[in-house]
Amino acid sequence: MTRRKRILVVDDERDLVELISMNLQRHGYEVLTAYEGKTGLEIARKQIPDLVILDLMMPNLSGQEVATCLKGDPTTAAVPILMLTARGEETDIVVGLSLGADDYVTKPFSMKVLMARVGAVLRRKAAIEPGQQALRSGPMLIDQSRHEITLEGRPVSLTATEFKLLTALAAARGRVLSRDQLTDRVMGTDVYVTDRAIDVHVTAVRKKLGDFQWMLRTVRGVGYRLVESQEDESPRSGRAAR
Repeated sequence: MTRRKRILVVDDERDLVELISMNLQRHGYEVLTAYEGKTGLEIARKQIPDLVILDLMMPNLSGQEVATCLKGDPTTAAVPILMLTARGEETDIVVGLSLGADDYVTKPFSMKVLMARVGAVLRRKAAIEPGQQALRSGPMLIDQSRHEITLEGRPVSLTATEFKLLTALAAARGRVLSRDQLTDRVMGTDVYVTDRAIDVHVTAVRKKLGDFQWMLRTVRGVGYRLVESQEDESPRSGRAAR
């Protein structure tokens, strides 16, 4: 039998945690709960959930701090985070995504929307099927079956969304992908995101690529492409820019 997906809900609003938990259980998920950040972090490290639903604004240890700790720990770095924020301003959403969150939902929200987002994030995480061929782009090797990316043999720690982004660009073989194309391939067609969401993920990926961030090129007014060498300045579409 297939193991039920385990979801950790971390929020200081107890009534909301109970409501989310009840709906998740109805959808067949195993649910873990915490009402403050420190406890949530301890549970995540001990029981390794398949997804963390994390409130951005919490007293003491905030959701931002929890996300930073989760992504900085090799044990939990690959666990997707769905961020909850009480404020719908773009700046709050950008902060959440830049910390490594894979998706977000702004409060107040309907349970239907939250359940749809949970399903979408988990599908993205499981989208890599065993037996898929590895993709190589210059010094980068993408092992889709093992969900791993290495640069000259050194592993790169990425979120599920960041992995999908680099895989989509590598599969394009140097062609430019627009922001809309990347949104559809990375986030899915059934998820609404702000115009800056892909840009934020690209910025996060570039930081993780370190000395190899030159591989991920911006094509002004068009989108992004992956190049194999620093000398490669001729995009397949549009005008390249670093």
